Amino acid sequence: MYKHLLIATDGSELAGKGVAHGLMLAKGVGATVTFVTVSEQFPIFAWGGAMAGYAAGDELAVFQEESRKYGKEVLDKCKASADAAGVSAEVVHVEDKRPAEAILELSQALGCDLVVMASHGRRGLGRLLLGSQTAEVLSYTEIPVLVVR
Repeated sequence: MYKHLLIATDGSELAGKGVAHGLMLAKGVGATVTFVTVSEQFPIFAWGGAMAGYAAGDELAVFQEESRKYGKEVLDKCKASADAAGVSAEVVHVEDKRPAEAILELSQALGCDLVVMASHGRRGLGRLLLGSQTAEVLSYTEIPVLVVR
């Protein structure tokens, strides 16, 4: 059925449900897993202010360092969960991209046959204001997506 799952996570409690569900499925069908977490670009509005060039450069370095550190923590937990479940897994941290874009590109590049991700299931104004990476992946992917709420 499925041979290679891409499991997207941001490290949140909700995303953890997607990770657990994806691992259960992978174990059940004997699939391999790639976990992905994505660090978005440094917020452009942070470049303003009187000392913009100096201060923003420092803030950018701190932002990148913290993003890498957090990404490693998230992926290390995922890898440990996969090892404990006996599922073969790799981890990928994508930097400076929008999550949906990174998930779509990576799933295609790796030849994944299922994307697993969590969603809050927001509708209406909440979805418009907060956006939905899951909705974007669902709109543009050519492979199945398992959405865990």
